Amino acid sequence: MNTYIRLALAATLFLVSCSKDKDQPNETATSDLSIEFDNIAGDMNLHLNTGTYYNASGESFTVTTLMYYISNISLKRADGSVYTVPQEDSYFLIQEDVAESRFAKVKVPEGDYTSLQFIVGVDSLRSTMDISERKGVLDPAQNRGMYWEWNSGYIFFKMEGTSPAAPGDNKFRYHIGFFGGYSSPTLNNIRTVNIDLTQGGIARVRSGRTSNIHLMVDVSKVFSGVHSFRIEDQPTAMFNTFTATVADNLPSMFRHDHTEN
Repeated sequence: MNTYIRLALAATLFLVSCSKDKDQPNETATSDLSIEFDNIAGDMNLHLNTGTYYNASGESFTVTTLMYYISNISLKRADGSVYTVPQEDSYFLIQEDVAESRFAKVKVPEGDYTSLQFIVGVDSLRSTMDISERKGVLDPAQNRGMYWEWNSGYIFFKMEGTSPAAPGDNKFRYHIGFFGGYSSPTLNNIRTVNIDLTQGGIARVRSGRTSNIHLMVDVSKVFSGVHSFRIEDQPTAMFNTFTATVADNLPSMFRHDHTEN
């Protein structure tokens, strides 16, 4: 082997080695991770006020309002360990009519993450804190009607719209709240979502770049997740026990599409 070939081989091995080292996570460092909530209805993009969609019962509907809280985010690494995002950095209000709100941006230690967990709603601890300690999207004065003053509780999920199937004014309204009660017991409609990232690509969080976990959120599953119901029969769920039925369906809305690393 002549000198030129040896030098070329050595240079190649050096570059490969550097590349491998660069891709190794530094678990003492943190980097950016975003979780994207891409709202759809069936196999169609969701468009407020104009799109017409169908639920599993064949009823057509149009969505005029869609907002929901995501909180208490945690991720599992390939080695089985779990990282929980600090709670004060883990509350997001996803609003279909505010494009930038659909990205929940957090910082996590570098590493390879194979699953994601979060809740739809606001946990009881934060819901019962003094209002002065609830900032940003949890500030009752700033959250666009996602708080019941009379009940000191957040609306976890709000979807409103119109449908020919809805009796009377042809409107449907699903406002799902209740965290278990403050001074007296209520329903607990907080629901946990678990997302497996291994099929669509794990999140490889590294310094100098942002990983994005792209989730599809299918609002048609509101009507047919764990339970199936028709708009004609249940056009409203706000303060009644039927809110638990809708809450049970919410985790079914979320699925992992892909991860951008």
